[in-house]
Amino acid sequence: MSEPGVAADFENPQPAPQSVQESPVKVRKQLPQRSVDEFWKKFTTKFPGKVHSILPADIYAKTKASKNTKGVVNGQIALKSYDQAAAECKHAVEKIAKECRRVNHKYRDPHFDIEFDLKRNRRDCLDALGEVSDKAYPKSVKRIPDIFENPVFYEEGATASDVRQGFNGDCWFLSALCALCNKKDLVDRICIARDEEVGVYGFVFHRDGEWIQTIIDDKLYLIASDWWESSDEEKRVFSMVNRGDAEAKYRKANQTGSKALYFAQCSSENETWLPLLEKAFAKAHGDYSAIDGGFTGEAIEDLTGGVTTELFTTDILNKDKFWSEQIMKVNEEFLFSCATGTFDKWQGSDIASAYGARENIVRMHAYSIMEAREIRGNRLLKVRNPWGEGEWRGAWSDGSEQWTPEWMDLLNHRFGDDGQFWISYEDLLREYSSFDRTRLFGSDWQITQQWTTVDIPWSADYNKTKFSVTLTKRSPVVIVLSQLDDRYYRGLEGQYTFQLHFRLDKDGEQDYIVRSHGNYSMSRSVSTDLELDPGTYSVLMKITARRYQDEDTPEDIIRKNVKLRQNKLIQTGLAYDLAHAKGEIRETEAEKQERREREIKKRNAEKKKQNAMKREDKLKDWQRGKREKAREKRHTKRREEYERKKAEKRKVSEPAEGSVADDALAVQINQATTPEAVNGTKAEAEARVEAEVEKQATAGATEDKTGEPAPDPASMPQPPAEAKADESKPTDGAPLEAIAEDSKTANGDLTEDTSVAPSAPKSKEMDAATSSDDSTNQKSQQFEAALQAIPSVTVNGAPAPTSEAPPPSTAGPCSLAPNDDYQYDSDASFDSSIDSVLDFPAQVDDVVAEDEPPPIDDGDDDAEFENDPWNAVCVVGLRVFSKEGTCSIETIRPRQEEENLDLDDASKGASGEVEGDRK
Repeated sequence: MSEPGVAADFENPQPAPQSVQESPVKVRKQLPQRSVDEFWKKFTTKFPGKVHSILPADIYAKTKASKNTKGVVNGQIALKSYDQAAAECKHAVEKIAKECRRVNHKYRDPHFDIEFDLKRNRRDCLDALGEVSDKAYPKSVKRIPDIFENPVFYEEGATASDVRQGFNGDCWFLSALCALCNKKDLVDRICIARDEEVGVYGFVFHRDGEWIQTIIDDKLYLIASDWWESSDEEKRVFSMVNRGDAEAKYRKANQTGSKALYFAQCSSENETWLPLLEKAFAKAHGDYSAIDGGFTGEAIEDLTGGVTTELFTTDILNKDKFWSEQIMKVNEEFLFSCATGTFDKWQGSDIASAYGARENIVRMHAYSIMEAREIRGNRLLKVRNPWGEGEWRGAWSDGSEQWTPEWMDLLNHRFGDDGQFWISYEDLLREYSSFDRTRLFGSDWQITQQWTTVDIPWSADYNKTKFSVTLTKRSPVVIVLSQLDDRYYRGLEGQYTFQLHFRLDKDGEQDYIVRSHGNYSMSRSVSTDLELDPGTYSVLMKITARRYQDEDTPEDIIRKNVKLRQNKLIQTGLAYDLAHAKGEIRETEAEKQERREREIKKRNAEKKKQNAMKREDKLKDWQRGKREKAREKRHTKRREEYERKKAEKRKVSEPAEGSVADDALAVQINQATTPEAVNGTKAEAEARVEAEVEKQATAGATEDKTGEPAPDPASMPQPPAEAKADESKPTDGAPLEAIAEDSKTANGDLTEDTSVAPSAPKSKEMDAATSSDDSTNQKSQQFEAALQAIPSVTVNGAPAPTSEAPPPSTAGPCSLAPNDDYQYDSDASFDSSIDSVLDFPAQVDDVVAEDEPPPIDDGDDDAEFENDPWNAVCVVGLRVFSKEGTCSIETIRPRQEEENLDLDDASKGASGEVEGDRK
């Protein structure tokens, strides 16, 4: 006995699973290549562009954009921008201090008021646009005199041992400060001016090729809440432990000294330079979250104006040369930082796990190289962890067997968990995977820079926009291609990220000189160092774009924040507008003149095209009118003939006295439709009808020849001059009158009037060919028309259904028309004005002439890309540092009909690149 469940399933079978059911097969409706072409056409926008202005009527940004140099840009001293920013910063601090003393107020920064922002729960100084962090946040804000008992900006100058990281992921920035502390006066160059009594401080930072100033007040975030703002439970417990003046003891324990600060702090309890510098860096970027995470090399660039190159230990060709020519120049020409574990987590490894520590070296964490020494054949480096704790445990670490009193004196080292340790060069290369090397520039260098905006295609190749660089003397140069630092306008970055690459060509030479060093991690800039002879060079850019569609566009961010975070949107939007003002394209006089010439040429070509279309329309109208007149004439003649025959029939009382031709035709057609004829073969029926049609056509042609004389060609309307010129071409073969008559004959007019004489004589061969074609067309069309009147013709000898044929009519001859009213052919209707292909509109002609079927809409398969197409636009700038002679840069934009650039990567052999094909 079967189980009930099985019986139920058998009696009521369930439908097959979805995966088993056959899915409908999509029919291919056009050629594969055309499908691909249509996809790419929809994928890329027809109107590439970028949002250049967030705020309405941003006069400040527009004013700055109007000052951008157009055309050729000449160089200037590399430190000129720094000197200008430092002077402006110093003047601003003095002006604010004077104003505050006048009104007896301490300075409160209206643009970065962290106390008001925290206690009103706005968090504009903590979080960027489009994000609200769920991390722990500061509980209070106080001024410097309320935090420190004896506050001082420096105690013994800025030193690396002062740096301790707070509750923010800005180790990259603090590691850069540690590197700066090793070179005298580098930190002092950033901290320009201050008035500690008033509480105003001025700093400068390097941004997008120029120095900017930042002014802040002396308020800082604290870890603990104020006494009266803390919870009742917290106050009760603290009062029980600290009887007496609990509030004073609470402030002494939780809100006094460097240890009370929420973000970065100095190791000294009264030193203030580090937390104030960190606050200024956060304000310059918009908020504290903007400086969470980064690369030490980029931070060193922001603090020095230098140029950083990313180096991986596996890419170093000669490690001895790297030590002698670069590492040994640390704190002189270069600053170095290092990190490890760049790719450790690609297989799911937990970076925070204790198993990931490499002899206590933290993965994905920035360290700064403080010093390099080579003593007695030992290559040693001093490295520092910005946390102020956590050190290397291998050879030459604190307490290792390598240390002796002599070595401690030679290296001036003391043991202690302060984050500083020594490591051998071999261990450094083995334990650390990457280096950020930053080259510093002094007063003996000059800088030349130019910015522009370029459209980035999906398939990356060298862009048609390029930079032209001219040197007057042989000189060492550093070439840097940069994009805007989007850290300054977090939330408005958009959906696209860019990777930069360039190559350097010398004009007039075939091969390129050098290509930029590619970066894995840092994407803000790429650079190369070399020495160049005087001459003109071209910098060709290759920019790769990647899209993240889950990210908000600037338009989305504006809509989401325009009501709730107005002040933050204004602050970030201003930073965005100022940055993108650099990329505003301003035409040179030569470009303006070239654009005007192109516009004039385009207008003339369009006007010429419109005139040609008008002439063509007039010619078609003339030809159409001529055909209509001829058609009306033929119709009138046929009607008159029909009426004449009809009148003759009415005069005849007996059928025998009718038209002999009509009677014969009626008898033969009736005989063709009898059952005996129908039951015959199809070939016999077709042969009989074809013979009768040919006979009738011959009789009609004879009658037409005896008709009215041909009209005078001189009386016909003449075509315009252009049409006459076209008629004189030998390829036309005949004048317009002949073309019109040929067209009418090809369209199958059964009783066409052939008595119209041509306006120009034809050759006998052409007459014979035309007569043969006309006769064939008439026969085929008349045969098809008569064949439709034969019912149930057998196919391949099969018998037709048996039915008795109606008796022959005795009321008169059989007529093709079912009633007495005159019937018109569908192609000869008075209502139709289309007689041949020439009568169709121009766009119809184009469709008919296609070699392949037109594309058919496949539905919404590509709607995703068509509604939101690829639109990657990048603002890029070229900086060239040089020592000798002068340097100039000009942006060369693509001309019309310019050829694509060649490739340069020999590893792309599979794609068809040939070395000898380069131009």
